[in-house]
Amino acid sequence: MSDDTSAAIRDTRKDWVVEHRDMYLSSGGAQGHIMDITPVGGRSFATHCLVKYVGRKSGKVFITPLCYADIGGEVVICASKGGADHHPAWYLNIREAETVDFQIATQAFRATWREPEGVERDKVWAFVTDCHPFYATYQQSTDRVIPLVMLKAIEPVPVFKAEDATGIRQF
Repeated sequence: MSDDTSAAIRDTRKDWVVEHRDMYLSSGGAQGHIMDITPVGGRSFATHCLVKYVGRKSGKVFITPLCYADIGGEVVICASKGGADHHPAWYLNIREAETVDFQIATQAFRATWREPEGVERDKVWAFVTDCHPFYATYQQSTDRVIPLVMLKAIEPVPVFKAEDATGIRQF
């Protein structure tokens, strides 16, 4: 997918993503976890988490809402960036960290992370695209292999608040 096409997708989703994040944060996770995303090719009962991470260059804290799937007790997030030809910033930032924080509904955790490989990746990809079919469409629009990140909770942390974020995610 060209950078121009990627930019057009980001522009159409920007307001929705910001509103979604703000709703999730302001409700303490009571709202925003389950959402109907059929207008963008998703399911009517789609699951979303928040991921909190530190910018590798800025040192600022960012909170990003993402669709997720749960497989084998691990949370799986997909670094699709709508099928863009380059990885999303959140993914590049997580790759530089040993741990990452995530929130599902009203519970938040610190987690280790890993990327599945080989046969395991194929199985996880099939599961994720069954849960969120639009990821398969995104993969078809780019030559890069869209990364999957698996999060394993290691300890609870406080639920995220808007003021935790010291940076504003660029979409």
